[in-house]
Amino acid sequence: MLLILLFVFIGITLIQLVYYVFIFGRFSFAKKQTIQPKKLPISIIVCAKNEEENIKKHFPLLVSQNYPDYEIVLIDDASSDETLELFEMYEKQYTNVKLVKVQNNEAFWGNKKFALTLGIKAAKNEYLVFTDADCYPASNDWLLHISSQFSKEKTIILGYGAYEKIKNSFLNKIIRFETLLTATQYFSWAKIGNPYMGVGRNLAYKKEEFFNVRGFMDHMKIRSGDDDLFINQAATNKNTEILFTPESFTLSEPKTTFKSWFYQKRRHATTAKHYKGFDKFQLGLFFFSQFWFFITAIVLLAFQFQWMIVLGILLFRYLFTWISLGYAAAKLKEKDVMYWYPIIELILIFTQLNVFFRNLISKPVHWK
Repeated sequence: MLLILLFVFIGITLIQLVYYVFIFGRFSFAKKQTIQPKKLPISIIVCAKNEEENIKKHFPLLVSQNYPDYEIVLIDDASSDETLELFEMYEKQYTNVKLVKVQNNEAFWGNKKFALTLGIKAAKNEYLVFTDADCYPASNDWLLHISSQFSKEKTIILGYGAYEKIKNSFLNKIIRFETLLTATQYFSWAKIGNPYMGVGRNLAYKKEEFFNVRGFMDHMKIRSGDDDLFINQAATNKNTEILFTPESFTLSEPKTTFKSWFYQKRRHATTAKHYKGFDKFQLGLFFFSQFWFFITAIVLLAFQFQWMIVLGILLFRYLFTWISLGYAAAKLKEKDVMYWYPIIELILIFTQLNVFFRNLISKPVHWK
């Protein structure tokens, strides 16, 4: 039995090798990106619901972009705070700001996708850039870098939505490592030719891509997924490009308590089950190989069965995963989280298991 388990352990390690080196390596070991701004007319889409404080902090960074031709479409999704009043003030103050007011609709109540659809239709430009109200661009050249990746063929751009660094916070390192790992996955699969998700904090596409798939209609009843479910449906190997220059990042304020972060993960997890079959398979296989790698290693070492071989494979696995993710972390300016990689990886594996079982019992609430 232990001999069979050893062969299973070796097989799982090989699966991990394929993921980290041959799949994730497509992004991790990719060359540094260069840009050639095209200065296309762009519409920034920002949907907000009760985001008064975040809007005050982040709007100045949107309106001060070093870009010659863009508008900002501000969508107020029936806010109950002062968000609408702020948007009305900005519309009067800036000629390139357009306000879209969303009233509560019984059929689509509380559905961000309905609000976004109205904003997209109101946008005057064909090239759309999306970010969230609680996010802000990492530089004033954000739009310049995004525009550089659009072409006649490439009409969907996947960007990186980072989280702010908080000193002396281990939770912050966990959050940023998970964000790094997620980005490494969707960037790598996009480079291979199978884009399966993006993040609404930093996403761009041409308006025609939205209408080609009837917008969000095929998943309108699913409260989450205005970003990843849309990309899962609309993105192809021909129309999708990735963008990972530091100037193109957006930043968000991370959760500061484990409870709030865990609840956020529960909401995100409800979306992945609606992905295409292959995408669910490859994500499931990756998690399966992570989990059972440690389980089989622990059992084999506990019985001291061929412990030198097991230990050697264990060290080999950490070598190639650390190198692969280390290169990705350098590209995404997250190198500091890699010092804690072995511990954080274990925490994330068992947190994901907890999320899975908790979501079986009850469903989390989505858009505010």
